[in-house]
Amino acid sequence: MLVICLLAAGLMWVDQNYTVFQSLRYVVGYVLYPAQQVALLPSTVAGWMESSTASRQQLMDENVQLRARNLVLEQKAQRLASLETENIELRELLSASEQIDDRVLVTSVTAVDPDPYSKQILINKGGEDGVFLGQPVLDAFGLLGQVVDVLPHSSRVLMIADSNHAIPVQVNRNGVRAIAAGTGALDRIELIYVPNTADIQLGDLLVSSGLGGRYPKGYPVGVVVEVEHQSGEMFARVSAVPSARLDRSRHLLLVFSQGAGQVPSDEIWRYKK
Repeated sequence: MLVICLLAAGLMWVDQNYTVFQSLRYVVGYVLYPAQQVALLPSTVAGWMESSTASRQQLMDENVQLRARNLVLEQKAQRLASLETENIELRELLSASEQIDDRVLVTSVTAVDPDPYSKQILINKGGEDGVFLGQPVLDAFGLLGQVVDVLPHSSRVLMIADSNHAIPVQVNRNGVRAIAAGTGALDRIELIYVPNTADIQLGDLLVSSGLGGRYPKGYPVGVVVEVEHQSGEMFARVSAVPSARLDRSRHLLLVFSQGAGQVPSDEIWRYKK
């Protein structure tokens, strides 16, 4: 053992001070490399298995996180689309309110009457906000209806398409007056008692005439889409499409107009077909 130790120490001293064994050691490295790899194989395999297990678990955790994040982003994207639509509607409403000289109050639709024969909605403004019976209600495109019931923090609105509703109108082109009555369908109103000789044409814009003191004058009500003159009859059949988007508008305007004052509940005028 002493001889071996002395021999090893001598070889190390020679290797450190001379380069004579460098080439021999380089060649011996080829011979010892397989044995070295075999000796390192257990630790290499163990490290690979540990790394693979950790990577798999990490990937699974990351996959769960990405799925959750993707679900949140999809929810936000859906909400963003809804907010974008609401933003467009509010901009249209703002544009409409800028064109109105009367004082207005913005309100939102909270419920729709489920009765198929009733075209009424519930809004989130009431008597505490100054809402009164008979108050005109508009959307960004035209007259939508009038308030028929007021509670402290909500009100019920009768839309112009309801079969129990009628409004005095006039043709914007020539001033011909008529009565626009609801048909029970949200996409159609009719002009009643229109003489066959009346100058009403397709595409004519109908606006509120202001007669009766209920609705202010000059607000869009509808556009004429059908004029039928019946032979031998006194009155023509005239139909129009409401200007207001009765089936989709969510944000509305309550109008405080000097031309449409408060009306007692027992004086609310309705047309019964």
